[in-house]
Amino acid sequence: MLSISGLNQYYGGSHILRDLSFEVPAGACTTILGRNGVGKTTLLKCLVGVVGTRSGALKFDGKDITSLPPYERARLGIGYVPQGREIFPRLTVEENLQMGLAPKKGKSAIPTRIFEMFPVLKDMLHRRGGDLSGGQQQQLAIGRALAADPKILILDEPTEGIQPSIIKDIGNVISSLTKGGDMAVLLVEQYYDFAKSLADHYLVMSRGEIIKQGLGKNMDAENVRACLAL
Repeated sequence: MLSISGLNQYYGGSHILRDLSFEVPAGACTTILGRNGVGKTTLLKCLVGVVGTRSGALKFDGKDITSLPPYERARLGIGYVPQGREIFPRLTVEENLQMGLAPKKGKSAIPTRIFEMFPVLKDMLHRRGGDLSGGQQQQLAIGRALAADPKILILDEPTEGIQPSIIKDIGNVISSLTKGGDMAVLLVEQYYDFAKSLADHYLVMSRGEIIKQGLGKNMDAENVRACLAL
């Protein structure tokens, strides 16, 4: 679904991403782990086009998207849930979800499956986003990304600052999306147990490089947790 080849990115003179190459297959959750400051968020911003790339190539569903702007990538089917949620606090839940429909041509209704995944959003449809709890805002941010029916969902630390019950709900949603077989999920996460429970494939980053990768079922055997504690 998504192929990254020889990706490099700099901030000034600092080499942030170093020759990254990996693939994100459909019907699976690929998890990226690593300590703070290793380049995980920068990588995701490069993938969605918010940050440009110095060199390398990005292909999505067989199409070269390296030079495409973010809105074109969204139209092709890339959904993004940024770190910190970044919902519109003064807009209602319904209006936030409608914003997620922007990449789709013509008028569209909010997909009913979003309310099936996150029933609280239906209950709070006319409440302002800023009045929701942190966990409810995270559900809203994911629902907004799913509104356009993306082919890949990219999430940046969705468990950050979220209560355990909602973390479980989010995990169930991610699992159901990949089990459908068509959608790819790329998850950046520091919460090891959450990442392990969802990962079909994992990557570990350090200082802008991929230092370890493999199958999610082998994360314990391959001592991935130790890489995060260095």
